Amino acid sequence: MKDLFQEIWESIQRNKLRTVLTGFAVAWGIFILIVLLGAGNGLMNAFMRNGDEFASNTMAVYGGYTSKPYEGLQEGRWIELNDRDIALTESAIFSDYVDDVTAITTKGPFVLVMGDRHVSVNVCGCYPKLLEINKIEMLEGRFINPLDMQQQRKSIVLSASHAQQLMNGGDDYASMIGKSVSWNDNVWQVVGVYKTDESTQRVQAYVPLSTFQVIFNERNYEDEIIFTFHGLETEQENEQFERNYKVVINKSHKAAPDDDGALWIWNRFTQNQQMNKGSNIIRKALWILGILTLLGGIVGVSNIMLITVKERTQEFGIRKSIGATPGAIMKLIIAESVTITAFFGYIGMVLGMVACEIMKHTVGDSSLEMFGESIQVFVNPTVGLDVAFGVTLVLIVAGTLAGMSPALKAARIRPIEALHDTK
Repeated sequence: MKDLFQEIWESIQRNKLRTVLTGFAVAWGIFILIVLLGAGNGLMNAFMRNGDEFASNTMAVYGGYTSKPYEGLQEGRWIELNDRDIALTESAIFSDYVDDVTAITTKGPFVLVMGDRHVSVNVCGCYPKLLEINKIEMLEGRFINPLDMQQQRKSIVLSASHAQQLMNGGDDYASMIGKSVSWNDNVWQVVGVYKTDESTQRVQAYVPLSTFQVIFNERNYEDEIIFTFHGLETEQENEQFERNYKVVINKSHKAAPDDDGALWIWNRFTQNQQMNKGSNIIRKALWILGILTLLGGIVGVSNIMLITVKERTQEFGIRKSIGATPGAIMKLIIAESVTITAFFGYIGMVLGMVACEIMKHTVGDSSLEMFGESIQVFVNPTVGLDVAFGVTLVLIVAGTLAGMSPALKAARIRPIEALHDTK
């Protein structure tokens, strides 16, 4: 093995400039591949972050407009979700799949006042279970609890951004707990402050749904029903459940069982599956683009190995005449090709990872303000060890392929012809 590397080193030393220029093409191809994969990961991480803010096994149900007449009623009726729909969702009909059920209703904006300060907020009436379903992160205090619901308390949970405005800046959220705020002559007690997430518009104030319905005289109405589920592992199973669910809820509102317009379901599980499929397609496309860029460098390596074989024709003829096998000749050429490809490829990989780290610390976790919302562009645009192993495999395969044709040519050299070759 030592003799093999010694021969490879001597061969490279004889053609330094040619080797460096060809190796640069390999390094550049790997560099582009790593940067493309890192940027792709950054985009996908930013794209997927919103989905991580909610439990993935969740369905959200909204009322819609009927699209066909049914039982003497005309199309175009608005379907209002109500307490009966919640009871049906929790009933034995769906008990094999449905776990926690909650509902929310949102109104606003309202002007929330505390002392001489005020802020405009949307108010959301909800159940305590929303905390786990929507993965709301509390900074101080607590979320709405069952006693708030039972006693119709005027408890309110503020977002961090609204709490800061009412405090006139600062992050001493604990000082807000127990304070009174008001809107429309209704006085509420602050029981908690939660982490604001501007990218998902999670900036509303939460109050008990029971209290909310009494104040607005909407005792039997919900904007949205949300529930978690289990046992639905494929898109087909989810689609079948959605069809069955629509049939039951549609009938309770005297809408046609097959009326898709009467009810709208947002299934976060299938949405995440589709996002994962899309991200896999993008990553595969980036690998293809990177490998095509690398292909130019591989062709260069193959060309210089062909030149090397031509220059060393007499040497290989002498080797074969004294007993060297074709396999030994092929091994020498392929080893030299893999060495050049791997060496410069790793240089490109290291530089690519450095470039990804620079992206992480410059544009990583950055955001753009669009239409009043904060939208993240990149989230952790780096590559992991799995990519490093994948690139290593690509380099070995590429080096082998680059040296295969020159190696076969060298193995076919006949000693008599080689000894008469003057070049």
